[in-house]
Amino acid sequence: MQPSLQIKNLQLSLQNELLLKLSEDVIGGEVLTIMGPSGSGKSSLLNWLTGTLPSAFNATGEVWLNGLNIDNLPSHMRHIGVLYQDPLLFSHLSVAGNVAFAMRKGNKKQRQEKVEHALEQVGLKGMGKRHPDTLSGGQQARVALLRLLLSEPKAILLDEPFSKLDTQLRVDIRQLVFEQIREHTLPAIMVTHDHSDAEAAQGKVVTLQPLGNQDAR
Repeated sequence: MQPSLQIKNLQLSLQNELLLKLSEDVIGGEVLTIMGPSGSGKSSLLNWLTGTLPSAFNATGEVWLNGLNIDNLPSHMRHIGVLYQDPLLFSHLSVAGNVAFAMRKGNKKQRQEKVEHALEQVGLKGMGKRHPDTLSGGQQARVALLRLLLSEPKAILLDEPFSKLDTQLRVDIRQLVFEQIREHTLPAIMVTHDHSDAEAAQGKVVTLQPLGNQDAR
């Protein structure tokens, strides 16, 4: 079965005020871009997908991942990874320790080889023993991406992950992220304010408006 992330008949409200209505089907390797002003429900949508929606909100609808309804599953069992605008690396771990943090347990040597290979793939060969604070912003972004991918998610959410990078670095990291999404055939949803992000994603764009009015193209 082709990987997919489906949002079915979502209606998201805050204190009885409708924020958004959405039904979308994202196929593995595609990126659905969500845009809209503050208060239109972008962050709340991601929280709903990951099962972390605050109790002040009310949501009806279903989320399906690879043919399985995951509405009632706790966050850690949904297999949805999130890439944030900050790398959020652990300062008590090395670069390799960060990358391996959410990997499945198993043979130590095989895990180590997998981490080293992953670092080499994104231009960080030989940096596994370094402290994450010694890395540049772009290098930290790569480590965050590897940590996410090696946790073997079944879908990825991108929460403004490129917003703090300068222009050229933004282009490079964005290309790397989208390449990895396609290579791993992961369905992805990206929240962004930047139209260049949406264009680079080469997928459908949904623009949210307050009170649930929205346009898609």
